[in-house]
Amino acid sequence: MTDDLDDQNADRVGRFRAGAAARGLPAAEVEAWIRATVPGVYFTDGGDGPPVVTTGGHPALPEDAPDPEHPLVVSVDCGLLPPGGAGFPLPRDGRLLFFADPDLGFRGRLGGAVRHVPAGTPVAERRVETAYGPFAARELRRMWHHLAGPDAETWAEARWEDPDDERYELAEELESAWTEAGGSWPVWSFALGGHPVVLHDDPLLVARDDDPEHAGDWVPLATWRCPREAESLDGGVVTWLIRRTDLTAGRFERVYGYVDM
Repeated sequence: MTDDLDDQNADRVGRFRAGAAARGLPAAEVEAWIRATVPGVYFTDGGDGPPVVTTGGHPALPEDAPDPEHPLVVSVDCGLLPPGGAGFPLPRDGRLLFFADPDLGFRGRLGGAVRHVPAGTPVAERRVETAYGPFAARELRRMWHHLAGPDAETWAEARWEDPDDERYELAEELESAWTEAGGSWPVWSFALGGHPVVLHDDPLLVARDDDPEHAGDWVPLATWRCPREAESLDGGVVTWLIRRTDLTAGRFERVYGYVDM
């Protein structure tokens, strides 16, 4: 499942410190960037072993489960995930099913967008008509985990109250140094944890703005880069977010969905 890509992450922080120092970047900001990194697990085509992630197709659901409102995007075999790889607790067995409509209307709190089916639960394939899908079924066997750096603009605005052009440029330099220290990674299709992919607005900030009382509790649960067959979203990204308290309690019906393109 995993390969020598994981070895690239072993001393990434050390390489980043050295590379940032060579660029003359301030040590205090280098350490602030490191504190903002978070772990994530990433998946793409290729590799061998059992498929940890299957995309598309029809969902396998318990008989009494309600019909999904959205097409199946991803099915994750929780028993094959690296413990703690995503940086937060996930079910240790069974499958996590992620559903989404790949259009800009898929936003906000969406009760049926993520479901956990425990191991041993009798299930049957459910064919449901939705506006999209079913998407082509693909098996993602290549998996690796590493620390993800933040989006440069989001980091700058969190670091300074009103960053000027010089501080935005510093954030971009830090992002460049972090990428250089990590080497070349494959283009992934699906991720658990990590930082959100920011195209226009940061999905995490959108969820926090929608729930300011619990702003610090929200985390990115998963991210899907839409495939070519999602014609309505050219280069679109779907993000599922959840509060840590709900994640720990297994309340996946409380996720927040966000689509950007």
